[in-house]
Amino acid sequence: MSFLDTYYNNYDEEGRLLSRHGQVEYLTTMKYIQESLTGVSDPTILEVGAGTGRYSVTLAKQGYRVTAVELISHNLEVLKSKLDGSESIAAMQGNALDLSMLPNASFSLTMLLGPMYHLYTKEDKLRALSEAVRVTKPGGRILVAYCMNEPTVVQYVFGMNKLHEVMELNMLTPDWHCISEPKDLFELVRTEDIAALNAEFPVKRLKLVATDGATNYKREYVDAMDDATFAKWMDFHFATCERQDLIGASHHTLDILRRI
Repeated sequence: MSFLDTYYNNYDEEGRLLSRHGQVEYLTTMKYIQESLTGVSDPTILEVGAGTGRYSVTLAKQGYRVTAVELISHNLEVLKSKLDGSESIAAMQGNALDLSMLPNASFSLTMLLGPMYHLYTKEDKLRALSEAVRVTKPGGRILVAYCMNEPTVVQYVFGMNKLHEVMELNMLTPDWHCISEPKDLFELVRTEDIAALNAEFPVKRLKLVATDGATNYKREYVDAMDDATFAKWMDFHFATCERQDLIGASHHTLDILRRI
Protein backbone atom coordinates (compact mmCIF):
# COMPACT_ATOMS: atom_id res chain seq x y z
CA MET A 1 0.00 0.00 0.00
CA SER A 2 1.35 3.44 -0.93
CA PHE A 3 1.72 6.44 1.40
CA LEU A 4 -1.21 7.99 -0.48
CA ASP A 5 -3.48 4.96 0.01
CA THR A 6 -2.67 4.87 3.71
CA TYR A 7 -3.36 8.59 4.09
CA TYR A 8 -6.74 8.66 2.31
CA ASN A 9 -7.90 5.39 3.87
CA ASN A 10 -7.65 7.12 7.24
CA TYR A 11 -8.31 10.80 6.47
CA ASP A 12 -11.78 12.35 6.44
CA GLU A 13 -11.46 14.56 3.34
CA GLU A 14 -15.24 14.83 3.14
CA GLY A 15 -15.36 16.16 6.67
CA ARG A 16 -12.69 18.74 5.90
CA LEU A 17 -14.67 20.19 3.00
CA LEU A 18 -17.84 20.19 5.11
CA SER A 19 -16.19 22.08 7.98
CA ARG A 20 -16.65 25.83 8.14
CA HIS A 21 -13.07 26.52 7.05
CA GLY A 22 -13.23 23.80 4.37
CA GLN A 23 -16.40 25.36 2.99
CA VAL A 24 -14.40 28.41 1.93
CA GLU A 25 -12.29 26.32 -0.45
CA TYR A 26 -15.32 24.32 -1.60
CA LEU A 27 -17.61 27.30 -2.23
CA THR A 28 -14.82 29.17 -4.03
CA THR A 29 -14.03 26.21 -6.27
CA MET A 30 -17.72 25.68 -7.06
CA LYS A 31 -18.08 29.37 -7.90
CA TYR A 32 -15.34 29.14 -10.53
CA ILE A 33 -16.57 25.79 -11.83
CA GLN A 34 -19.96 27.35 -12.50
CA GLU A 35 -18.29 30.38 -14.05
CA SER A 36 -16.32 28.08 -16.36
CA LEU A 37 -19.53 26.35 -17.46
CA THR A 38 -21.46 29.55 -18.15
CA GLY A 39 -22.55 29.74 -21.77
CA VAL A 40 -21.33 26.23 -22.61
CA SER A 41 -23.96 24.22 -24.45
CA ASP A 42 -24.45 20.68 -23.08
CA PRO A 43 -21.10 20.59 -21.27
CA THR A 44 -19.16 17.44 -20.51
CA ILE A 45 -17.08 17.43 -17.32
CA LEU A 46 -14.07 15.36 -16.32
CA GLU A 47 -12.69 15.33 -12.80
CA VAL A 48 -9.31 13.64 -12.44
CA GLY A 49 -8.58 12.76 -8.84
CA ALA A 50 -12.24 12.97 -7.90
CA GLY A 51 -11.67 11.81 -4.33
CA THR A 52 -14.90 10.96 -2.54
CA GLY A 53 -16.94 12.88 -5.11
CA ARG A 54 -17.55 16.17 -3.31
CA TYR A 55 -17.45 17.98 -6.66
CA SER A 56 -18.22 15.24 -9.19
CA VAL A 57 -21.30 13.91 -7.41
CA THR A 58 -22.62 17.42 -6.74
CA LEU A 59 -22.26 18.36 -10.41
CA ALA A 60 -23.83 15.09 -11.56
CA LYS A 61 -26.79 15.65 -9.26
CA GLN A 62 -27.14 19.13 -10.78
CA GLY A 63 -27.70 17.41 -14.13
CA TYR A 64 -24.26 17.65 -15.73
CA ARG A 65 -22.63 14.77 -17.59
CA VAL A 66 -19.60 13.85 -15.51
CA THR A 67 -16.70 11.44 -15.75
CA ALA A 68 -14.91 10.89 -12.44
CA VAL A 69 -11.46 9.28 -12.34
CA GLU A 70 -9.98 8.38 -8.95
CA LEU A 71 -6.78 6.55 -8.04
CA ILE A 72 -7.58 5.45 -4.47
CA SER A 73 -10.01 2.51 -4.22
CA HIS A 74 -11.38 3.63 -0.85
CA ASN A 75 -12.26 7.08 -2.20
CA LEU A 76 -13.90 5.58 -5.28
CA GLU A 77 -16.07 3.32 -3.13
CA VAL A 78 -17.24 6.31 -1.07
CA LEU A 79 -17.98 8.27 -4.26
CA LYS A 80 -20.09 5.45 -5.73
CA SER A 81 -21.98 5.02 -2.48
CA LYS A 82 -23.42 8.52 -2.92
CA LEU A 83 -25.07 7.71 -6.24
CA ASP A 84 -28.66 6.54 -6.60
CA GLY A 85 -28.49 5.65 -10.30
CA SER A 86 -30.25 8.74 -11.60
CA GLU A 87 -27.03 10.69 -12.19
CA SER A 88 -25.24 10.89 -15.53
CA ILE A 89 -21.82 9.96 -14.17
CA ALA A 90 -19.17 7.43 -15.09
CA ALA A 91 -16.88 6.69 -12.14
CA MET A 92 -13.71 4.71 -12.74
CA GLN A 93 -10.34 3.99 -11.22
CA GLY A 94 -7.43 5.64 -12.99
CA ASN A 95 -4.26 7.67 -12.76
CA ALA A 96 -3.81 11.33 -13.68
CA LEU A 97 -0.60 10.36 -15.50
CA ASP A 98 -2.39 8.04 -17.91
CA LEU A 99 -5.87 8.86 -19.18
CA SER A 100 -5.48 6.72 -22.29
CA MET A 101 -8.96 5.26 -21.72
CA LEU A 102 -10.38 8.71 -22.56
CA PRO A 103 -10.43 10.14 -26.10
CA ASN A 104 -8.81 13.36 -27.27
CA ALA A 105 -10.74 16.65 -27.07
CA SER A 106 -13.81 15.16 -25.41
CA PHE A 107 -14.51 17.39 -22.37
CA SER A 108 -15.70 20.97 -22.03
CA LEU A 109 -14.23 21.20 -18.53
CA THR A 110 -11.38 19.16 -17.10
CA MET A 111 -10.58 19.45 -13.39
CA LEU A 112 -7.46 18.37 -11.51
CA LEU A 113 -8.43 19.40 -7.99
CA GLY A 114 -6.07 17.03 -6.17
CA PRO A 115 -3.48 15.28 -8.35
CA MET A 116 -0.96 18.13 -8.32
CA TYR A 117 -0.86 17.89 -4.53
CA HIS A 118 0.82 14.49 -4.84
CA LEU A 119 3.12 14.70 -7.87
CA TYR A 120 6.72 15.32 -6.86
CA THR A 121 8.69 15.61 -10.11
CA LYS A 122 8.39 18.13 -12.89
CA GLU A 123 8.05 15.24 -15.35
CA ASP A 124 4.99 13.86 -13.55
CA LYS A 125 3.39 17.28 -13.25
CA LEU A 126 3.91 17.90 -16.96
CA ARG A 127 2.49 14.47 -17.77
CA ALA A 128 -0.66 15.12 -15.75
CA LEU A 129 -1.15 18.50 -17.37
CA SER A 130 -0.45 17.03 -20.80
CA GLU A 131 -3.17 14.44 -20.31
CA ALA A 132 -5.61 17.07 -19.04
CA VAL A 133 -4.93 19.29 -22.06
CA ARG A 134 -5.22 16.36 -24.46
CA VAL A 135 -8.70 15.33 -23.35
CA THR A 136 -10.06 18.90 -23.24
CA LYS A 137 -11.84 20.39 -26.22
CA PRO A 138 -10.24 23.43 -27.88
CA GLY A 139 -11.68 26.43 -26.08
CA GLY A 140 -12.52 24.29 -23.07
CA ARG A 141 -11.48 25.06 -19.52
CA ILE A 142 -8.91 23.28 -17.37
CA LEU A 143 -9.00 23.88 -13.60
CA VAL A 144 -5.89 22.85 -11.67
CA ALA A 145 -5.50 23.08 -7.88
CA TYR A 146 -2.16 23.47 -6.10
CA CYS A 147 -0.83 23.57 -2.54
CA MET A 148 1.33 26.63 -1.98
CA ASN A 149 4.78 26.79 -0.44
CA GLU A 150 4.90 29.88 1.77
CA PRO A 151 1.86 29.12 3.97
CA THR A 152 3.47 25.80 4.89
CA VAL A 153 6.70 27.55 5.87
CA VAL A 154 4.75 30.00 8.03
CA GLN A 155 2.31 27.59 9.66
CA TYR A 156 4.18 24.29 9.76
CA VAL A 157 7.87 25.09 9.82
CA PHE A 158 7.60 28.05 12.18
CA GLY A 159 4.05 27.83 13.56
CA MET A 160 4.43 24.20 14.68
CA ASN A 161 8.07 24.59 15.71
CA LYS A 162 9.36 22.18 13.04
CA LEU A 163 12.28 24.31 11.84
CA HIS A 164 15.10 22.20 13.27
CA GLU A 165 13.44 18.97 12.14
CA VAL A 166 12.96 20.02 8.52
CA MET A 167 16.45 21.50 8.36
CA GLU A 168 18.00 18.28 9.65
CA LEU A 169 16.05 16.34 7.01
CA ASN A 170 17.15 18.78 4.26
CA MET A 171 13.54 19.61 3.41
CA LEU A 172 14.20 23.27 2.63
CA THR A 173 16.22 24.91 -0.12
CA PRO A 174 18.34 27.99 0.70
CA ASP A 175 15.53 30.18 -0.66
CA TRP A 176 12.94 28.44 1.56
CA HIS A 177 11.27 26.20 -1.01
CA CYS A 178 9.99 23.03 0.63
CA ILE A 179 11.34 19.76 -0.75
CA SER A 180 8.78 16.93 -0.69
CA GLU A 181 8.87 13.20 -1.26
CA PRO A 182 5.94 10.75 -1.47
CA LYS A 183 6.21 10.02 2.27
CA ASP A 184 5.56 13.71 2.91
CA LEU A 185 2.24 13.42 1.02
CA PHE A 186 2.00 16.97 -0.30
CA GLU A 187 3.99 18.80 -2.96
CA LEU A 188 4.28 22.56 -2.49
CA VAL A 189 4.73 25.13 -5.23
CA ARG A 190 5.07 28.83 -5.89
CA THR A 191 3.25 30.90 -8.50
CA GLU A 192 6.34 30.92 -10.74
CA ASP A 193 6.41 27.11 -10.65
CA ILE A 194 2.83 26.99 -11.91
CA ALA A 195 3.57 29.49 -14.69
CA ALA A 196 6.57 27.42 -15.82
CA LEU A 197 4.38 24.32 -16.17
CA ASN A 198 1.72 26.19 -18.14
CA ALA A 199 4.32 27.53 -20.56
CA GLU A 200 4.81 24.00 -21.92
CA PHE A 201 1.25 23.70 -23.28
CA PRO A 202 -1.20 25.39 -25.66
CA VAL A 203 -3.16 27.05 -22.86
CA LYS A 204 -3.97 30.57 -21.77
CA ARG A 205 -4.43 31.44 -18.13
CA LEU A 206 -7.71 33.16 -17.45
CA LYS A 207 -7.36 33.48 -13.68
CA LEU A 208 -5.26 32.28 -10.76
CA VAL A 209 -7.45 32.25 -7.67
CA ALA A 210 -6.75 31.90 -3.94
CA THR A 211 -9.32 29.28 -2.98
CA ASP A 212 -8.96 29.71 0.78
CA GLY A 213 -6.99 32.94 1.11
CA ALA A 214 -6.50 33.87 4.77
CA THR A 215 -8.90 31.20 6.02
CA ASN A 216 -6.48 28.53 7.20
CA TYR A 217 -4.44 31.06 9.16
CA LYS A 218 -7.60 31.75 11.17
CA ARG A 219 -9.10 28.26 11.04
CA GLU A 220 -10.37 28.09 14.62
CA TYR A 221 -11.84 31.57 14.38
CA VAL A 222 -13.59 30.77 11.09
CA ASP A 223 -14.96 27.47 12.43
CA ALA A 224 -16.46 29.34 15.40
CA MET A 225 -18.22 31.99 13.28
CA ASP A 226 -21.99 32.31 13.31
CA ASP A 227 -23.78 32.30 9.97
CA ALA A 228 -23.90 36.08 9.61
CA THR A 229 -20.21 36.53 10.35
CA PHE A 230 -19.27 33.68 8.03
CA ALA A 231 -21.29 35.30 5.24
CA LYS A 232 -19.25 38.48 5.72
CA TRP A 233 -16.03 36.44 5.74
CA MET A 234 -17.06 34.97 2.38
CA ASP A 235 -17.79 38.49 1.09
CA PHE A 236 -14.27 39.54 2.10
CA HIS A 237 -12.77 36.38 0.62
CA PHE A 238 -14.51 36.75 -2.75
CA ALA A 239 -13.49 40.41 -2.86
CA THR A 240 -9.82 39.48 -2.46
CA CYS A 241 -9.37 35.96 -3.87
CA GLU A 242 -8.27 37.22 -7.31
CA ARG A 243 -5.77 39.72 -5.88
CA GLN A 244 -2.50 38.57 -7.41
CA ASP A 245 -0.44 40.21 -4.66
CA LEU A 246 -2.05 37.80 -2.18
CA ILE A 247 -2.11 34.57 -4.18
CA GLY A 248 1.12 33.04 -2.85
CA ALA A 249 -0.08 33.42 0.74
CA SER A 250 -3.11 31.18 0.17
CA HIS A 251 -2.77 27.54 1.20
CA HIS A 252 -4.58 26.43 -1.97
CA THR A 253 -4.87 28.02 -5.39
CA LEU A 254 -6.94 27.29 -8.49
CA ASP A 255 -5.39 27.87 -11.90
CA ILE A 256 -8.06 28.46 -14.56
CA LEU A 257 -6.85 27.78 -18.08
CA ARG A 258 -8.37 27.80 -21.53
CA ARG A 259 -7.13 25.28 -24.06
CA ILE A 260 -6.09 27.13 -27.21
